[in-house]
Amino acid sequence: PKSTPTTKAAKGGRGKTGGKKSTSKSVKAGLQFPVGRIGRLLKKGRYAARVGAGAPVYVASVLEYLTAEILELAGNAARDNKKRRVLPRHVQLAVRNDEELNKLLGKVTIAQGGVLPNIHSVLLPAKKSVESKPSKK
Repeated sequence: PKSTPTTKAAKGGRGKTGGKKSTSKSVKAGLQFPVGRIGRLLKKGRYAARVGAGAPVYVASVLEYLTAEILELAGNAARDNKKRRVLPRHVQLAVRNDEELNKLLGKVTIAQGGVLPNIHSVLLPAKKSVESKPSKK
């Protein structure tokens, strides 16, 4: 009768030994966005002949920062409107009320976003000036 090996290390030395769990590039960089996927897309997109190891980390960190910034402002807009869910309208209000984000996304149309509430001052009813008490002669 043949005896079969019971441990993984006895299988001819194939595979990883020691049972060490692999850590993703995102975990190493301390990011939530997928560094490996962004690296793959940078290579596949043929943006350059070669892509350095730090490029996808940098791109992922920038994307994560912009996303967090927009989501925080949109969450504040949702809370101001007494809503618990962030809607495209809240994203629109957040982006258009922030000077830098509005400049970055100036030519972007957000679907179902609407427009900022704005009434031109000429169209508003004229304020009646309070007449001072007539002077006695």
